[in-house]
Amino acid sequence: MNTRVLVEYLDKLLRIDDIDDDSLNGLQIAHSGEVNRLAAAVDASQASFQAARNANADLLLVHHGLFWAKPRRLVGTLLDRVRLLLDSNIALYAAHLPLDLHPEFGNNAQIGKMMGWPLTAEFGSYHGNVLGYEVRFDAPIALHDLVMDLEKKLGCNARVWDFGPVDVERLAFVSGGGLGMLEEAVEIGADAYITGEPKHESYWLAKEAGISVIFAGHYATETLGVKAVGEHVHQKFELPFEFIDIPTGL
Repeated sequence: MNTRVLVEYLDKLLRIDDIDDDSLNGLQIAHSGEVNRLAAAVDASQASFQAARNANADLLLVHHGLFWAKPRRLVGTLLDRVRLLLDSNIALYAAHLPLDLHPEFGNNAQIGKMMGWPLTAEFGSYHGNVLGYEVRFDAPIALHDLVMDLEKKLGCNARVWDFGPVDVERLAFVSGGGLGMLEEAVEIGADAYITGEPKHESYWLAKEAGISVIFAGHYATETLGVKAVGEHVHQKFELPFEFIDIPTGL
């Protein structure tokens, strides 16, 4: 498949040009121009690049790319990563916020779908975009049961600040590093908030506000988007696809 055709399709599908982001979204590293096998990973790491090479992939789709708002010198580990891609003739495509907020393939939409939750409203404003969702359960769910179900379906070991009610009626969630939206969760009266990873400065806000926070892992909560897009491309273009799973434990 022609790389330009696939990139144009992904750009339109994920609204790359419409979403303000610190990430340089879209095609970050080009190659010779043909894609015969697609791979996806959460992070643009040397390990994921090597795994893509081992899988004979021509294009790697990632959530966390190499290039962000501040320019970086092409030296050290960054140079090593870029050299590996170029030597392997692998193109790199990154989608950060576009892959968090997409209503079908986004990390948050996919979490809601996987969990079978009734998504009652959008939630979590960041960079002028709304990333996550609010959930209102018809029948309250015990916090313990909610955590157990999340761990089972997402394949994570959650950490919990259990400062809220024993039963959860109103829930909000944002994948990845969404703890900055905890105050918004407090303001809407959520009983619990789910995101990726903790920060020390948020502990007392959660405790004093009486809201439980469930940390399901930055990595674990952001595997679903790249998987969904990869599977979609596989089905639409009959392009072989492989997800590269390299957990960080965070």
